[in-house]
Amino acid sequence: MGSDTVMGTAERRGAPRAGGVQVTAHQEATDRDDPADEVESTAREASGPAREVGRDVRGQQHYRPLWVEEPARRRRLPDPVRTAAVRSVLLIALTLLQAMVAFLCTMAGSWLAFPMVISSVVSTIAATWGALDVWVTRQVWNQRNGVVSMPSSTARALRRERRRARRQARAAERTQERIRRRGGAGQLSHS
Repeated sequence: MGSDTVMGTAERRGAPRAGGVQVTAHQEATDRDDPADEVESTAREASGPAREVGRDVRGQQHYRPLWVEEPARRRRLPDPVRTAAVRSVLLIALTLLQAMVAFLCTMAGSWLAFPMVISSVVSTIAATWGALDVWVTRQVWNQRNGVVSMPSSTARALRRERRRARRQARAAERTQERIRRRGGAGQLSHS
């Protein structure tokens, strides 16, 4: 392996140079390879305190991100559906926790076993409702906003209404603009 690929902890952290600028071993090797960079680095060292305030330009050139963001495979869920999904996950987690506590209390012979079993049953009903709520919310959102190719879809009618309202607003705006350009000649007096 080359010296660039294997660096010790001290080399990665960098040693302070004149002016308090941190430089890694890789940067020093790059400095030595290019004579133009050597002139730049001596000029930078000479500027001293002025460079301490700003970040090292060379440090930004060798910046390598910790991870690379990949584009999402699926689109993000609509907000109402996400809210219902989060609520459902919390209810299911609480139900599992209560069931585990109920089981442990039953095994230990604790007085808390009976109330925990009852609350687990109630939580199971709530968790089932939460899971159904996600499904219903998703269906309703798709029906209202989604592109559903069914004759019963209300999304088309809503889009048609929005388009009509936009057209009317644009027409009213054009009329007002025409009146303003004429200098108000077309307006009736209020006397």
